[in-house]
Amino acid sequence: MAANAVIDDLDRDPPTASTGSDWQLLTDRVMGGVSSGTLAREVIAGRPALRLCGDVSLENNGGFIQMALDLAPGGVSVDAGVWTGIELDVFGEDQEYGVHLRTPDLTRPWQSYRHGFRTLPVWQSLRMPFAGFAPHRTDIPLDTRRLRRLGVVAIGRAFCADLALGGVRFFA
Repeated sequence: MAANAVIDDLDRDPPTASTGSDWQLLTDRVMGGVSSGTLAREVIAGRPALRLCGDVSLENNGGFIQMALDLAPGGVSVDAGVWTGIELDVFGEDQEYGVHLRTPDLTRPWQSYRHGFRTLPVWQSLRMPFAGFAPHRTDIPLDTRRLRRLGVVAIGRAFCADLALGGVRFFA
């Protein structure tokens, strides 16, 4: 088995990921919040990246902006059962963010499996083992054989988000 499997290495024209799915910007406005953001392809510290920027606001019961990707075109599930977790290449100010995973078992938009991480103003590769993802508003265990969607999220507090993603992959 290979040491990792690419989800996106930014080798395609934006917003398309290496998997063939498109990255999307989602904000709490879909549920009445007032957070705002942008998602753009840029060069950050000499490296191609997806850059998520915006203002996260807690007004109107809001509180998130997110770059989201279906792991396969059409929202089909991906079997990641042979992998240990997700690895991200990230750059940003000293801030907390999260990775949210979804499976077809989750029927409500607020349900996910979550793992936090902290950015620094240097490129770093961060590994998030699947065992470290906590279920959020669900009792259903994470089934890595049925992953559908990945989100990189600025959430839960009012702040100015600025996060660059240089790659994402499964790791063994």
